[in-house]
Amino acid sequence: VEYVVQWGLEHRDLSNITAIGVDEIAWRKGHKYLTLVYQIDAGKTCLLWIGKDRTVKTFLGFFRFFGEQRSQALKFICSDMWKPYLKVIEKKAGQAIHILDRFHIVAKLNKAIDEVRADEHRQMKKAGHEPVLKNSRWCLLKRKENLTEKQEIKLKEILKYNLRSVRAYLLKE
Repeated sequence: VEYVVQWGLEHRDLSNITAIGVDEIAWRKGHKYLTLVYQIDAGKTCLLWIGKDRTVKTFLGFFRFFGEQRSQALKFICSDMWKPYLKVIEKKAGQAIHILDRFHIVAKLNKAIDEVRADEHRQMKKAGHEPVLKNSRWCLLKRKENLTEKQEIKLKEILKYNLRSVRAYLLKE
């Protein structure tokens, strides 16, 4: 295994990298992470660097390794919305277009939709209105192709109403 890693490091090509992605993985219990940086250029994806921990210092270590000239040549960087990543990217490669990863954007959208739905449901119940939003959570959060038949029917029913939940759902879609 060590030989394979050594071979990979010796044959790693750091030229013409214009797009990178950064993320972390848990590698031990107790919130122990590794920071991973990948090349994600069209036609070429590979692991470039691994750093111990998920800290500003760790991510700055990647940019020290990568070098200022290559960092300034980056055109795209993809990451999650963790503020320390955002700060390091702005400081070390501010010219690059920063792309937030889809997983985290969808998670934030779904959380917002669910909060709007729950709040609206409570308000409607308190006002004595028909419980239109009861059992509607997954109808609004799931992808259309993953809805059960019952959820599809419920979604069609909900979409007839002029509700904040419906507007939030339509904005997501």
